[in-house]
Amino acid sequence: MKDSSELKVAIVCDWLIGGGAERVVFELHQMFPDAPIYTSFCTDQWREQLNDKVITGYLQYWPFNKIRKFIPFLRGWWFARLDLSGYDLIISSSGAEAKFIKVTGASRAPSINPKHVAYIHAPTHYYWDRYNDYLKRPGFGIFDPLARLGLKLFVGPMRKWDLRAAQRPDVLIANSTHTQKMIKKYYGRESSVIFPPVDIDRFQTSSISSTPSKDRTGFVIVGRQTPYKSIDLAVLACTQLSLPLIVIGDGPDNQKLRNLAGPSVAFMANASDDDITNHLKSAEAFIFPGLDDFGIAPVEAMAAGTPVVAYKGGGALDYVIEGKTGKFFPEQTVGSLVKCLEQFNSLTFKEKDLIEKAQSFSQDRFRDNMYKLINNKSGY
Repeated sequence: MKDSSELKVAIVCDWLIGGGAERVVFELHQMFPDAPIYTSFCTDQWREQLNDKVITGYLQYWPFNKIRKFIPFLRGWWFARLDLSGYDLIISSSGAEAKFIKVTGASRAPSINPKHVAYIHAPTHYYWDRYNDYLKRPGFGIFDPLARLGLKLFVGPMRKWDLRAAQRPDVLIANSTHTQKMIKKYYGRESSVIFPPVDIDRFQTSSISSTPSKDRTGFVIVGRQTPYKSIDLAVLACTQLSLPLIVIGDGPDNQKLRNLAGPSVAFMANASDDDITNHLKSAEAFIFPGLDDFGIAPVEAMAAGTPVVAYKGGGALDYVIEGKTGKFFPEQTVGSLVKCLEQFNSLTFKEKDLIEKAQSFSQDRFRDNMYKLINNKSGY
């Protein structure tokens, strides 16, 4: 019987560019520092962060980064043909095609049955629950017509391939109870929930002090400005109520959001970590209007002692507790958010409660839960 520390492990992920999924890969790397990390594309920054353990294929060398996003069938083909021989355990971190890997016969040891544990961030959005949203607003700017054409041409066969691939892993892990339901709905499989890692300590060790509740002013939102994040709801609601709002981040919707914004809304495209920490620790609340699979930024806000105003759905249901860590608005409309903001009072929340809840999503908690699951279910 082997425990996870004795296993020869490989890590597989869709790509390494930047975001919540990459944080999962980083923590897996901390757990298994000798494990190679196979991916379709990796930035130089992430290659350095992962101690040059990253292995990429021909897709890494395509000349145009934008085009790379339109080739899920080539990513699927590359992952399905990876040579993973010699490993006892393969852990995939995927919201797209990394789970297409095949591990049958991967181990050279006749006594070992190689296992595939798949951490699922979501059933692939552009094939399943957000297919229509991607058709309406692909989020690729001038490349939108090409994205729509590709979706229409390939969604049928890619759905079938994605569904088949989702049956291969021995164990499925969902990043939230929302994702767990989506896995059951689209893949017909059960899964365990392990929440993704959030760098809670960053806000506890920061030299920036939290502003007392009575002195906090305005609202903040942080994230990549893409259509499904629904940041426009926050911009329009705060504009209508003339409430101060700081919008931190960038993305394809940036200019559209600026066009919608009134004088009470300000934008920061290149905020430093200290800038983000400062705004999170001084705002009345973090606004989270999207339907997200989990949502790391709102948990970071809670770690900074800031309550969350969230749409009542998706991953927010796992950490927003009405009246204790935040407040929900029931419909994804400007009117619903306006009504919620009119009733919101930051003085009713206790910083201690917010930080305590955020601690349950720490990096240590993630690693502990992953070790337990692997040791309990890998069968070694």
